[in-house]
Amino acid sequence: MRSYDEILAIAAERKGGFGAVLDDAPVPLTPEALAAIPDDRWLSTMARGIFQAGISWKVVETKWPGIEEAFHGFDVGRVSMMDDLWFDALVADPRVIRSAPKIAAIRDNAAFIRRVAAEHGGFGRRIADWPARDFAGLLAWLAREGSRLGGSTGPYMLRFMGRDGYILSQDVVKRLIAEGVIDGPPTSAKARAAVQAAFDHWQAQSGQTLTTISRVLARSIG
Repeated sequence: MRSYDEILAIAAERKGGFGAVLDDAPVPLTPEALAAIPDDRWLSTMARGIFQAGISWKVVETKWPGIEEAFHGFDVGRVSMMDDLWFDALVADPRVIRSAPKIAAIRDNAAFIRRVAAEHGGFGRRIADWPARDFAGLLAWLAREGSRLGGSTGPYMLRFMGRDGYILSQDVVKRLIAEGVIDGPPTSAKARAAVQAAFDHWQAQSGQTLTTISRVLARSIG
């Protein structure tokens, strides 16, 4: 497995310099800043990712003000108690993406956030306190306990909210395969643990965030 600096050099050569690789890397929020994010914003970002899955992100972006309005600002208590009348109205509402399974997932995630917030003093507090060395476990927890938060939806939601972590995009997976970390998409628990160990190794070498390492791996391909 190459060192972080070796992979960074490959990315810099391909992209035209170190600045082209690193300058626009997102800066994660501090744990306290994450913990301070209101629960309704977590639900809103989950909903955006769920609606974006399988369709144009631009369509969702254009409709987003109406979606926020239709879901009453993603008030977690209100959405978690959604009755059949409101559910049916949303399915027919032209302001939203009229997918009954996706709307049901948003309702279920409101209940999920509400449970976690009651136990931990806020959903953001739980996300902020999750150990960096178990980011793979955080992704698995979101996929298991949430609704439609597996695949890339959960990781992108965390990235947009400012949580440090990696996204296993096609290019990141290609680099991990090239380095012998995995031999295909990391769908098994063993493979996901190997990915976490590799990121931990590169982080210990470089002192960089998981977010930056993920960006470097992605830009070292293609």
